[in-house]
Amino acid sequence: MRHDVKELEGCAVGATDGDLGFVSDIYFDDRQWTIRYLVVETGAWLKGRKVLVSPKAVRRVAWDDEVVAVALTRQQVEDSPGIDTDKPVSRQHEMDFFDYYGYAYYWQGGLAWGAPMCPISAADIPGDLDSGPPAAHGGDPASAGQRRFDGEPETADSHLRSANDVIGHEATASDGHVGSVQSFVFDDQSWAIRHLVLNTANWLPGKRILVSPAQVQRISWRERDVYLDMTREEVEASSRYSHELLAIRETHE
Repeated sequence: MRHDVKELEGCAVGATDGDLGFVSDIYFDDRQWTIRYLVVETGAWLKGRKVLVSPKAVRRVAWDDEVVAVALTRQQVEDSPGIDTDKPVSRQHEMDFFDYYGYAYYWQGGLAWGAPMCPISAADIPGDLDSGPPAAHGGDPASAGQRRFDGEPETADSHLRSANDVIGHEATASDGHVGSVQSFVFDDQSWAIRHLVLNTANWLPGKRILVSPAQVQRISWRERDVYLDMTREEVEASSRYSHELLAIRETHE
């Protein structure tokens, strides 16, 4: 089903043995437009430390109760590699994170999550959530989908962006300004971002427009602007944001 990313903000995150904290932000990858991490504020139990949780660990989201259940223990999260969420997350940080949990690298394999289209399949879900990720804490890289590269480690940027940072960016069509980025709509199975939600109040009063990430030509982080490969007329003709849209279910192989 599709959801607005703002529905995630403030959701409690439950480990198998207690609360972890709440979702304060998400990181998405601006090449494949997929949510890669939930940023979790841990509160008093980890002295306010922020930690990353991959959708690979999410076993269910109780949207009505605003709870994200993850197959991790509090100890696993406490011992996970530290990441400064106020700075860009490097590929090396991601490799350390994925190696720690025993996850296959999502940037290998050609699809959104490497080989699969979704972060986990039904076969990956343990009958008892207390079991946690099977390869956590020192799993053999070779047994987790040949995660390591041959030769030198990859040093390229990871293309991760904070949703909270991008929300509020201006949106510019090929022939002029059209509004600002208000939110994102994503599919809760693949965690792929399906639409940017544009607030066009200063141009089309009362309208919220949906734009496919495929129409994003580039993002200027310095100018805080999202440039679209569309004309203003094409943007105006695009679908409107609606609650009916969020009820769409997607089928994944």
